[in-house]
Amino acid sequence: MDIQSIKNRFGIIGNSPALNYALQVAIQVAATDLTVLINGESGVGKEVFSQIIHSLSARKHNPFIAVNCGAIPEGTIDSELFGHEKGSFTGAVDARKGYFETVNGGTIFLDEIGELPLGTQARLLRVLETGEYIRVGSSKVQKTDVRVIAATNRDLLQQVQAGKFREDLYYRLSTVPIRVPALHDRPEDIHLLFRKFAADFATKYKTSSVQLDDEAKQLLINYPWPGNVRELKNIAEQISVLSEDKQIRAKDLTKFLQPYSSNRLPMLSATAGAANGPEFANEREILYKLFFDMKKDVTELKRMFLDMLQNPELVAQNPHILNELKDLRHSGQDMLPPMHVPGTIQSVTPHAQPVLMNNDIQDHVEVEESLNIMDKEKELIIKALKKHKGKRKDAALDLGISERTLYRKLKEYDIEE
Repeated sequence: MDIQSIKNRFGIIGNSPALNYALQVAIQVAATDLTVLINGESGVGKEVFSQIIHSLSARKHNPFIAVNCGAIPEGTIDSELFGHEKGSFTGAVDARKGYFETVNGGTIFLDEIGELPLGTQARLLRVLETGEYIRVGSSKVQKTDVRVIAATNRDLLQQVQAGKFREDLYYRLSTVPIRVPALHDRPEDIHLLFRKFAADFATKYKTSSVQLDDEAKQLLINYPWPGNVRELKNIAEQISVLSEDKQIRAKDLTKFLQPYSSNRLPMLSATAGAANGPEFANEREILYKLFFDMKKDVTELKRMFLDMLQNPELVAQNPHILNELKDLRHSGQDMLPPMHVPGTIQSVTPHAQPVLMNNDIQDHVEVEESLNIMDKEKELIIKALKKHKGKRKDAALDLGISERTLYRKLKEYDIEE
């Protein structure tokens, strides 16, 4: 079967070389029983590729099941995949067949394979290598003949290096890898997809199909599409339902597109980047920038506080200032000089001001803080560990670094957990 026939059958829109190549590989591998690993960002349509492979294989008349590994709790996923015996755990009132038993002779699609616990990965590896598995709570080895197609939106090799994914399972799964391109990698297909979705929704809601002017088309193409085809379809539906004018201009389209940044850290503006030279080379430089910005913010807060003490009339004109300062101290952030916050604004009078000379005030504001990045980094790590009661995984997530990096820094700074 040729590529165009597959596109028509499964409703695939687009002619980008990367998409056509992925479809060609899927068609070629379908006739075999090889394990396939489908890579691609969330929303690119990885499950459609698994259906294509199954429908063109000799197993097409046998069962096909899609399992989202990330949606099944860690404590029950072994039971879901391999079944369990009666009484094998609390709540197991009856024996139950797993997917590898019920789909025998067919195809199982394991989506988000990177979410599998390590113990389950070992069981899956045995199935792939020998076709054998054991139910939870049983000692009897059972056989199965199931083709496995896996998919992930993660970098599994990176997870292997982090110790979160078995290396032997990775190479066993990726016998034939298929890379489904992200929408931003196939810009020539974006408007084609939008027109198709818009026409479908016009039929569904019995209205006229929306049309984009040239500027709106360019805006659509330049948008990064973090949610890929799924996001594009949602945008097309929103516009079809909410737009009274069916001729969409760029400013109309902007209302439906969300600002997007792939970086969890605060973004630097283009001017700031130009002023500060090249991009940050490592985590320490990023942290240094964050601490430097925090220090500037703290200094501004101190100055605002002292202005309030020297000019009580500002408080009367802006009562919210006092409330903000009270909240700041109650939050445990001892960034301000000692203060007495009365219950009413009227109590802040010139007579209540502390007796401070101008030089004293200036010295109080410009308190020198340690700018040693290693000290600050160590302090942050200790705080994160205390906050999460020593749980490295949660602390690393809060710090925005990998668990492996956190472990290295614990050794480097000789931090006792």
